[in-house]
Amino acid sequence: MKKVCVFTGSRAEYGLLKPLMEHFSDDPHIELQTLVSGMHLAPEFGLTIHEIERDGFLINEAIDMLLSSDTPAGLCKSTGLGLIGYSDALVRLAPHVLVVLGDRFEAMAAATAATFHGIPIAHLHGGESTQGAVDESFRHAITKMSYLHFAATEEYRRRIIQLGENPSRVFNVGAIGLDVIERLAFLSREELESELGFKFGESNLLITFHPVTLENQSSEHQFKELLQAVDQLASTKVIFTKSNADTHGRVINQLIDRYVAENHQRATASTSLGQLRYLSVLRLVDAVVGNSSSGIIEAPSLGVPTVNIGDRQKGRTKPASVIDCAPEAAEILEACRLAFTKKLKKIAQASENPYRQKNTARRIAEIISSAEIADLKKSFFDLPQDCFRGLS
Repeated sequence: MKKVCVFTGSRAEYGLLKPLMEHFSDDPHIELQTLVSGMHLAPEFGLTIHEIERDGFLINEAIDMLLSSDTPAGLCKSTGLGLIGYSDALVRLAPHVLVVLGDRFEAMAAATAATFHGIPIAHLHGGESTQGAVDESFRHAITKMSYLHFAATEEYRRRIIQLGENPSRVFNVGAIGLDVIERLAFLSREELESELGFKFGESNLLITFHPVTLENQSSEHQFKELLQAVDQLASTKVIFTKSNADTHGRVINQLIDRYVAENHQRATASTSLGQLRYLSVLRLVDAVVGNSSSGIIEAPSLGVPTVNIGDRQKGRTKPASVIDCAPEAAEILEACRLAFTKKLKKIAQASENPYRQKNTARRIAEIISSAEIADLKKSFFDLPQDCFRGLS
C-alpha cells in the first residue's frame, strides 16, 4: 500500500487540500497520513487543527514550530524549528510521497526535510507568481525540490518547465480549491448572521489583507490606507478575516481589532472563518477586497468582483472581474465604488475563471496513486534554443 503524507500548515491551505485528502481516504490502495503544523497549532490563529479532526481525518503528526514572533528573525527561526520537527516526523511516517501545496515558509521547510530524506514531493500550485512576497522565492524553490507538479493553468505549467522540470511530470489540472465550490452546501444569509453574530447590510465587503513582505512601504501604512478608504463607505458593512503568520502580520491584526472596536455597528472580524463560512460570506458580499489569492482564484467562480490591492498578487493570471489598484486610499475607494456598479457585477457574473477545470482533486489523486517513482534523479530539462532568440 502506498503511503501518501499530506502536509498542511495553515487554514487556507487545508481548505484547498481537503478534497484531495478525501480522495486518498477513499482509495483502498492508499494510506493517507497527515503532517499538521504551523498556524493550525497556534491559539492566536484559531487552533484549526481541531477543524481537521472534526472533518474526520487522523492527525498522524502535529509539529509545533511557530514562535510567537512575526519578525524576519522570528519566522526564520520558526522555519528552522519546522525543519527539525518535520525531519523527525518523516522518519516516523516514512511516506512514499509527500504532498505540499503553495509557497509558505512552513511548506518550504517540509519540502526541504523531505528532500534530505529522499522522499518524492508532489507540489500543487507551482509556477505562479506573487511578486510582492517572499513566498515567490519559496514557491520556485519547492518546485525544484519536487518530482510531480500540479499547475493551475497552462501558463504556470510552462513556467515550471522553464525551471528545468521534465514536461512528462508537470500537469495542468486547474485550481483544486474550485472543486469545493461546486459541491459546497453554502450557508444562508440568516445562518451566517446567526453564527457570526453580525447583520449584513445593503452593501457588504469581505476584506483579507496580508503583509507585503518584499516592499519598502510598510504593511501597516498600506492597511491604514485601506481603512481610510473603508471609512468613506460609511453605509457598507465590513467583514475582516485576519492576517496569516507572516512578517508584520500582527500589526495588521491589531489594526483590525481596533477598527472593529471603534466601528462595531458595521464591522466584524474573524481569526479563521473556516472554509464553509468563508466561501458562504464571499458568495454574499458585493466585493472581496485586499491582496489574498482567494480574490483571484475563488471569487471569480462565485461571480463576485475583486479589488486587488498592491503588488502581492502581481504576476498571477487574473479574470476580468479583478480590479487592480495601488495601496493608496483614493485608488482603493475608487476601485470599491467601481466594484459596486451594475456593470462590474455583470462582468463578474459572466467572466470565465481561468483556473477552473473539472475533477481537479480526483485527477491529482489518480496521478499520485499510479505514479511509480523508482529514481529521484532529475536531469535539467533545457528549453529549445529558439526560445532564447532576441535575449541578450
